[in-house]
Amino acid sequence: MIPTLRLYLLLLPGAALVAGVALTPLMLWIAVAYLVVVAALVVADYLLTDRPAALEVERIHDSRLSLGANNPVTILIASRARRPLTLQIRDEHPDDIPADATIVTGKVEPFALLEARYHLRPVRRGDYTFGNINIRYLSVFGTFVQQARYPAEAAFKVYPNVLDIRTYDLLARKGLLLEMGLRPARIFGQGVEFERLREYRPDDEFRRINWKATARRGKPIAAEYETERSQYIISVIDTGRLMRAPVEDSDISLARLDYAINATLLLSYVVTLKGDHAGMLTFADDVRTYLSPRRGKSQFYRMLETLYNVQFEPVESDYARALTYLSARHRRRSLVIVFTDLVTLDAARDLIAHMARMARRHLILCVVLSDPNVTRLVGRPPTDTSDVYRRGVAEMLLAERRVVLETLHRNGVLTLDVPAHRLSVAVIEKYLELKGRGVL
Repeated sequence: MIPTLRLYLLLLPGAALVAGVALTPLMLWIAVAYLVVVAALVVADYLLTDRPAALEVERIHDSRLSLGANNPVTILIASRARRPLTLQIRDEHPDDIPADATIVTGKVEPFALLEARYHLRPVRRGDYTFGNINIRYLSVFGTFVQQARYPAEAAFKVYPNVLDIRTYDLLARKGLLLEMGLRPARIFGQGVEFERLREYRPDDEFRRINWKATARRGKPIAAEYETERSQYIISVIDTGRLMRAPVEDSDISLARLDYAINATLLLSYVVTLKGDHAGMLTFADDVRTYLSPRRGKSQFYRMLETLYNVQFEPVESDYARALTYLSARHRRRSLVIVFTDLVTLDAARDLIAHMARMARRHLILCVVLSDPNVTRLVGRPPTDTSDVYRRGVAEMLLAERRVVLETLHRNGVLTLDVPAHRLSVAVIEKYLELKGRGVL
C-alpha cells in the first residue's frame, strides 16, 4: 500500500493537535481520539478495497516481434472485484526497446474484461525477455494506492520485419499491392508458360499466332506467355563494418544491415509465392551462412530463423572469398542480389572485379542504400564556411559512389541505389521486372 495525499492531509490536523499538547494536556486526548478515527477510516478503507487477487492478468503478444515496426502488446485483465477499478498498468518490457507508453490506464467494470494496449518498436534483433506486470489502483476512500506485481515473465524474439510480409500477403489476396507501392511488372509475350489468348496486333511476332484459335474465330489470334517458373534467386548479404552505419529514415534509425535483411526476407517470400527458388549467403571476412536455393514456404522459414539474429561484424568484408564460394557452390544461372555499401572506387575494386567475373554466368544486382544525410547536405544551400566544407565532402562522396555504380554497370552488373524506406519495394519491383522480361 502507498499512502496518498488525502491521507497525509487527514493526518495533518492530528499533528497540529499533538503540538497543542504544549498548551493544554486536554489536547492529547483530542489528538488520540482524532488519530483513532483516521486509523479506523484507513482500516475500513482496506477492508472495503478489493485485493489484488481479484484481478487476473495476462500479456498477449506475438512470439516474434518485428524489427522497426510498431508491435502491439495487449494486457488482458479479468476483474472479479465488487467495484469498478481505474487501473494504472506498467509492463516490464526490455529497457532497450522503445515503447509508445510507459504507463497504460484503463477502467475495468466488476466481472468484466479490460484490454490495455501499447506498442513496442524494437531497433535491434535478438532474444529478449518480458518481466512482470505492475498494477496500481486507488482505494475506496482514497487513503492509499493498492499496488501489486503479477508474475508474467516471458521470452520472445525480435525478428526482421515480418509485419511487412503479412501486409504484402493481405494486399496480394485483395489485389491491392499498389497501396504498398508495388507496381505491376508482368510483361506478356515472353517466356514459355501460356497465359492467355488475345487479338493479334501489328507489332506481335508471327510465331505468337495461335492458328487453331485463328481458324475458329476467323481473325488473327495471338498467344501470350509468362516467364517460366523455377528460377533461382540468391541474396548475398554483407555483414561487415560498413553495414553497421545507421540510416535515419522517417522516424526510425536502423542499421543498413537491418534494412538489407528486411528486404531479403520480403523478397524471398515473394519469390516462393512465384514458384521460384530462394537462397541466401551472409559474409564478412569469411562466409558465415549459406542456404542453397529451394522452393516453398519452408525455405522462407529457414531463412527467417537463420537471419533473425545475424549481427554486423567490425571487420572488412572479403568480397573475393564470398563470391568465389558462391560460384563454386552454385553454378546454375541465377539472379544474385548483393546487399552491401560503397565508399570509394579504390575500396570497391575487389567487389567490381569479382562481380564482373560472376556476371558472365549469372545476372548480378548490386543493391546499396542512399544516405539521406549526404543527399540533404548536397541539396541545402550553405550558410557559413562549415556548411561549405560539409557540402563539399558530401558532393565528393556522391561523386565517388556514382563512379563505382557506373563502373559496375559497364562491367555488366545491374545496380540499385534507393532510400531506405523504398528498399524492399524497389528490390521486389526489380525482381518482377527482370522475371517479366525473361532475362533470368
